[in-house]
Amino acid sequence: MIEIRKNLIFLTGFMGSGKSTIGPILANTLGFDFIDIDKEIESITQKKIVEIFLNNQEKYFRQLENEILKNIINLNNYIVSLGGGTLLNPNNLKLVLSNGILIYLRADLDNLYRRLRFKSDRPLLLTKTGEHLGEDELKRKIREILNKREKIYKNAQIVVNTGDKKISLTIEEIIKALKQYLKLSTGS
Repeated sequence: MIEIRKNLIFLTGFMGSGKSTIGPILANTLGFDFIDIDKEIESITQKKIVEIFLNNQEKYFRQLENEILKNIINLNNYIVSLGGGTLLNPNNLKLVLSNGILIYLRADLDNLYRRLRFKSDRPLLLTKTGEHLGEDELKRKIREILNKREKIYKNAQIVVNTGDKKISLTIEEIIKALKQYLKLSTGS
């Protein structure tokens, strides 16, 4: 039987990097459960995240994010998809690093642009009225936010590029990287 020494695995990265797609597959592969903090917030508030941000409630959103994270650290055997900005709060970063393994799913600007250009559920990548940005403006905005966040994402113990790779190859790479955090149980 394989046991994880730290039984919480947190996925971080920019929006569109693959956290919500890779997370459930990774959880299934490891026999873990999966939780997406953004989905939890939507469930609690009964509002889409874009609604919360459009109503100038980002502070409220960030408070909920922190409360959910404080509850999650008491769970066992979970893959946790963090919001792209969750780790901007130094307390959240400390909670994650002291309670689990942090994996940064990295994607380059071109891949992020391709994945995000038609999304309407990413409030930081829309105009104040919720409209799509033009191509140049969207790329500039992605670059600007990514530059601010990447130094925080790099606190991760594991960094995996999600670029143009098949999801199955990304999962294999993560599992291989996690081996140093795994230990074999003798089942005694």
